Amino acid sequence: MKRILDKVDEKILAQLTENARLSHNDIAGSVNLSRNAVRLRIERLERDGFIRGYTIRPGGATPDSQPIRALMFVYRKDRMRGLDVLRHVRSVREVVACDVMSGELDIVLHIEAPTSDRIHKLWEEIAALPEVLNTVTSFVLTRSKNTVSPG
Repeated sequence: MKRILDKVDEKILAQLTENARLSHNDIAGSVNLSRNAVRLRIERLERDGFIRGYTIRPGGATPDSQPIRALMFVYRKDRMRGLDVLRHVRSVREVVACDVMSGELDIVLHIEAPTSDRIHKLWEEIAALPEVLNTVTSFVLTRSKNTVSPG
């Protein structure tokens, strides 16, 4: 039996068609559902075959262009109890690495996004988390060495 999509499913599909890298949180705000409800709907859409993959369509960029990279330094209110921050950033596709640091700095997020606007939205989202005390974001101008470390 073929499943019929409701208006919320159609809106989620339309948003993912426009930008396959949208976070569950971004979609949740626009369809008035929780992040978890959006995640479950997307998983169901994948399972039912409505979503068969994700493709990046560069907006005005060539297929060989590099993503915009940034480092976001996050200071939590309570370093030992701020696990919700870590849980949240693990769900964000554009966060390609998350390092918990010793010393004064708490967390360093390595971000790769298609636009600086998307990095700005991520900054707003992460800075607004209740456990976050402060953030500092720096854009990467050039990368002079790129090595992949073992697992």
